[in-house]
Amino acid sequence: MAAWLTGPQGDPGRIHVEGMTARVALEEARDEVASMLGARSREIVFTSGATESIAAAAWGALERGNHVVAPAVEHSAVRECSAGFAEALGGSVTVVGVDRTGRVDPDRVLAALRPDTALVHLQWGNHEVGTLQPVDEVVRACRERGVLVHVDAAQAAGRVPIDLGALAADLVSVSGHKFGAPPGTGVLVVRRGLRVRPLLRGGDQERARRAGMENLPALIGLGAACAALRTRLEQEQSESRRRTQSILDATAELDGVTPYGDPERRLPHIVCLGIADVEPQAVLLGLDRAGIAAHAGSACASATLEPSPVLEAMGVDAHHSLRVSVGWSTTDADVDAFLQALPEVLAGLRALRRRH
Repeated sequence: MAAWLTGPQGDPGRIHVEGMTARVALEEARDEVASMLGARSREIVFTSGATESIAAAAWGALERGNHVVAPAVEHSAVRECSAGFAEALGGSVTVVGVDRTGRVDPDRVLAALRPDTALVHLQWGNHEVGTLQPVDEVVRACRERGVLVHVDAAQAAGRVPIDLGALAADLVSVSGHKFGAPPGTGVLVVRRGLRVRPLLRGGDQERARRAGMENLPALIGLGAACAALRTRLEQEQSESRRRTQSILDATAELDGVTPYGDPERRLPHIVCLGIADVEPQAVLLGLDRAGIAAHAGSACASATLEPSPVLEAMGVDAHHSLRVSVGWSTTDADVDAFLQALPEVLAGLRALRRRH
């Protein structure tokens, strides 16, 4: 990225030398992204991140109808975009429940379809508990019924092998920063032959599917991250699963700690733990003092103090949880530090509670 950040940068949409040089670099990055995802280069639309990609998918599909189906555990970007756009068009969203692991039943998704259903959302893997969803089954069944499917792959891309050519989903959203690419990079994969109206208008960039000059340095970084992952994804997946499994094994011995999500069919890098009788903000602050960056599985760590919709939908304690994730830079020493700090933090907080 350095040369594109420090040197002159041409507009990829121009035909002068600087513009054509930029165009070549942009298309090379697009090829790398497509290769990692098992997609065609022409299906790749560059965006600012998964949130924009999700909004573009939701807006584009709703020209076909005004009813949307979405499981209750979808990301807030999916839930809020779908509800806002559908309601603005006089439509509605049918929310489908999940089991206690956070998995949706494909039959319940299909039972929610109506003649005016424009789009079905289904995440590849859950962003809080890591549970993998039956994307193949749902995509195949919806294709047979002529209903578009959007797959939110923000947590899966760069973490597990993805072959979008085999999946044949209509729309897929990806976030670059989730797997080491620069922040502010994302992708909307639009299946070959599908035409949907653009969310952003005002220019013919990205083959008239997303207006605005492309963020060339960042997208070159996205391409570089995808190129690196083509040779190391299997190793990273294995290492992530080993590390999160060690967390699950060690925390199973702690009082008042319960793992959430499917123990087997899960993303390799996410662990969600229920922490009984201790407020998540206090746990996060204690871990932070020990040099551990983690997050609450619910939105309780935010100013809204609202419980997690994902955990509520699963029927578990939505107020007391801890979300831990590992990545390409995580080491065994990092995991050991967390496993040493967590019992100490919990013991300290529970002792303080008993004194008061």
